[in-house]
Amino acid sequence: MFGVITKATLAMILAGAANFALVQSSMAGPDAATYISVGADTSVPYGWVEFCGRYRGECPDDDRAAQPIDLTPAVMRKLQRINAAVNKSVTPVSDMDHWGVVDQWDYPTDGKGDCEDFALLKRRMLMDEGFPRQALLMTVVKEANGDGHAVLTVKTTRGEFVLDNLMDEVKAWNKTPYRFVKRQSEQNPNVWVSIGAPTAAPAYVSK
Repeated sequence: MFGVITKATLAMILAGAANFALVQSSMAGPDAATYISVGADTSVPYGWVEFCGRYRGECPDDDRAAQPIDLTPAVMRKLQRINAAVNKSVTPVSDMDHWGVVDQWDYPTDGKGDCEDFALLKRRMLMDEGFPRQALLMTVVKEANGDGHAVLTVKTTRGEFVLDNLMDEVKAWNKTPYRFVKRQSEQNPNVWVSIGAPTAAPAYVSK
């Protein structure tokens, strides 16, 4: 058991999407991806800090060497399966409607959550499957209208890909419609780094 998410809960989520179309072994290969250019250390989202205060075991403050995932067809199928399973199993709801606060990062243990809750669960499930945490990076982006959004970026030997609650397909980060703002460092999950040209971070993430 980790936090309040049990392995039985994760098994139920995956079983619930076992027949989802994206899980087919004959699916097309991934889009060509590149690597994200990261910059200096930047501010840590309050939601992550508050999440770590409640789930201390999920936020070890230790440095590790970068470890991109070897992107084989089987690995891509697993990423697709988990992305689709969580998207299908969790009902999207805003933090204000869910918790009565503007921004709260948490596991969607009651089957409800917003963007960062989807991403946190995918990150935890992939780590439970044996993927290194250094390659599973919580990421803050901006949508075209300027709204804040959170996704899970996966760094692989074939570029970086995004697991997003707004799309079931796992897409190359450079094929998404977002402006990338900041994400976790590969070495330490409690250090965040800026992405690309400087831009103001959204006050909170939603959707």
